[in-house]
Amino acid sequence: QLQLVESGGGLVQPGGSLRLSCAASGFTLDYYAIGWFRQAPGREREGVLCINDNGSTTNYAGSVKGRFTISRDNAKNTVWLQMNSLKPEDTAIYYCAAVNYYCSSTPRGYDYWGQGTQVTVSS
Repeated sequence: QLQLVESGGGLVQPGGSLRLSCAASGFTLDYYAIGWFRQAPGREREGVLCINDNGSTTNYAGSVKGRFTISRDNAKNTVWLQMNSLKPEDTAIYYCAAVNYYCSSTPRGYDYWGQGTQVTVSS
C-alpha cells in the first residue's frame, strides 16, 4: 500500500521553528517530486515548497521565502520541511504529496497525499 505520512506538527510560539517530516511507505521516493502544501481554515490549499527527484526545489509561496526550506534523503525515503521564524499566518494543516519526477504547482497535479499534520503558531 502506497502511503505518505507527515509528522512533526504542533503548537509553537511566533518566531519558533518546526521540522515536518514526510515518510513514504510502499514505494520509494527516488523518482518522485514531493510537494508541501498547506490549508488554513476557510482557505484553499496552497503550495509551499516542492523538491524534484533530482533535488532541485521550487518555492510556491512567497511568504515563506527565506524562512522555509525543503530537503530530501532518498536513502531514508523521507522529505523534510524546515520552518523557521514562524508566524501566526503560517497556521494550517500541512500536507505532503508525491508526483512522478517534476513538481506541480497545483494540488491536482499530485498522485499521492498524506493525511496532514497541524501546525499552530500562537503565543
